[in-house]
Amino acid sequence: MDYIKRDLEQKIRSLIEDYSCILVTGPRQVGKTTLLKNLMSEEKNCQRKYVRIDDFEERKLAQYDPALFLQLHGLPIFIDEVQYAPQLFSYIKIEIDNGAPASSFWLTGSQVFKLMELTQESLAGRTAILHLSSLSQHELYGNSSSDPFMLKIDELKNRQNKGTAASVNEIYKRIWRGSLPGYLSGKFRNREVFYSSYVQTYIERDVSEMVNGVDKFIFQDFIRSAACRVGQILNVHDIAQDVGVSDDTARRWLQVLEKSGVIFYLRPYSNNLLKRTVKTPKLYFFDTGLVAYLTKYTSPEVLEAGALNGAILENYVISEIRKSYENNVTECLIWYYRDKDNREIDAVIEQDGILHPIEIKKSINPQSGMISSFSALDKGSVKRGKGAIICLRSEFSAINSDNFIVPVWMI
Repeated sequence: MDYIKRDLEQKIRSLIEDYSCILVTGPRQVGKTTLLKNLMSEEKNCQRKYVRIDDFEERKLAQYDPALFLQLHGLPIFIDEVQYAPQLFSYIKIEIDNGAPASSFWLTGSQVFKLMELTQESLAGRTAILHLSSLSQHELYGNSSSDPFMLKIDELKNRQNKGTAASVNEIYKRIWRGSLPGYLSGKFRNREVFYSSYVQTYIERDVSEMVNGVDKFIFQDFIRSAACRVGQILNVHDIAQDVGVSDDTARRWLQVLEKSGVIFYLRPYSNNLLKRTVKTPKLYFFDTGLVAYLTKYTSPEVLEAGALNGAILENYVISEIRKSYENNVTECLIWYYRDKDNREIDAVIEQDGILHPIEIKKSINPQSGMISSFSALDKGSVKRGKGAIICLRSEFSAINSDNFIVPVWMI
């Protein structure tokens, strides 16, 4: 099993000298613990204690006597899955306010929304909060430092030198294999067993904690129904009907998937001059390998030829763009656009107060007509800048001076 270097490492190294507490959030099994353990191995003369709060005895002590928990383990400490003991946060705050040295507390957790709430209540301004995604293309196939994806010609040429070119078949292999380090590092070699165990563990531990009395078999069908709709405008009623639950139950369960980082939404772009835009978000999964497993695509070739091939490619591109920002601890201002005249733009990124429209196409020879909807943004109050078609072409090119052709492998 090989350790895969993470782009977030350098950011953490630069922050541990400034903050007493570092919190790394992210979905289950994206490598939070492995990342921080790797950084622990670099510490000189440091006796940092590693404690797992999903261990029942440790959790019980942390919940019922957090002061004693910290006294027994001492500082510096690495507390894994800290969301299981929210009682610790107030006591961590006291330690920091009493002058705890830089890097005293390293925390991880997979219930992202819950951790943000706990941190804002007790540790606001005292903690560096970083989000770790599943593995990015750059981490798996790239080189040198990572940068946020930007539609500037110099930035794109720079990205071209940092990535590994890929054919159409190779791109779908990347999509099908997914981005979870447990499988891609070689620790677990059977993909079907790996993803089956992932889903079962997620439902048994995370979902069961957030939803009392959940029917685990129905919830698994619910995740599969959601996976069949990646890249689509969210239709809660259709998902609910698929599995025989109420619309309200489906909404609550979607919140669970979002809060635990399994899915995310792309919100529609709008401003005060664009009054005919739709208001419903689009649904995406953080890991396309999970989508391919849930939707029963048995190989990259079957996926490439399947009905979901365009939608899952879009999911892959959107998630990779997000990762490029998250790994640089930079906010990603990204939306999609659709109006009531059915003009749609797959993604709109705002950079430096300028909008950059993007179309995502399963094509190796994109045509100029594919960018016809970009002009819809001209009616808004924010200036439109360079645009792009992100597609399966192997070389970086351009439609014209204002619109690039960007291969998927360059993200």
